[in-house]
Formats: sequence, structure tokens, C-alpha cells
Amino acid sequence: MQLTFLKAKLHKAHVTHSELEYEGSCAIDGALLDAAGISEYEQIEIYNLANGERFTTYAIRAQDGTGIISVNGAAAHKASPGDRVIICSYARLSPQEAAVFKPTLVYLDPDNRITRIGNEIPVQVA
Repeated sequence: MQLTFLKAKLHKAHVTHSELEYEGSCAIDGALLDAAGISEYEQIEIYNLANGERFTTYAIRAQDGTGIISVNGAAAHKASPGDRVIICSYARLSPQEAAVFKPTLVYLDPDNRITRIGNEIPVQVA
């Protein structure tokens, strides 16, 4: 049996560009991809905090250190510059792998700079 788990997350990234007529789906600062362990062309899910849109696309590498988060092609209809988004990738793991696996969680400031990296989401309280 294989289970699907959160592999990596870029938390509260700010969309910098939205390019309808651009090839490729979501260009992400290469340094952010590296920090999260997300590969170029890897499937990602994007959750838009501004409008509730949730969509699947793939990552392409933008220039390192630029802070670029560019939602491209048809996905450009689902996110606009300034929107805050959560970008996630998932992995299929066996129960044995899942027992020891921890995701990479990358938290960003409004300029898409890393504020911290962790591997646990705090327990939610009332």
C-alpha cells in the first residue's frame, strides 16, 4: 500500500507575476525550490489564500534569489500579483517510510524571503 503525504510546502508565498501567455505553469525562485526540495517539473498544488482557488500545476525554475513566484498559462486566471499562496508537493510513501518521514516546511515573508524552515506543523488549539 502507498499513502500520500505532504512532502514540501512554501508557506504564504506572494505571487509576483501572473503571465497568461507564458509557457510553463509556476515559475518559482530556484533558491526556494532548493530549500523546499521541490524539483523542476514536479507536480505542485497551489492554494490561493486571496480567493480560495486550489489548483494543480508544475514547478519551473526561476532565477535564484529573485523571489519570483509567477503563475503562468491557464493557471494565471487563478492567481494575481500580490495574492498569498501556499505551494505544496506530495510524495507517495509506504507505511514504513511514512513512519519516519518529515516534510520540509519553508515559511516566507512578504518579499518571498525565507524566515524559517521546519518539519512539523504545530498542533492546532481552540
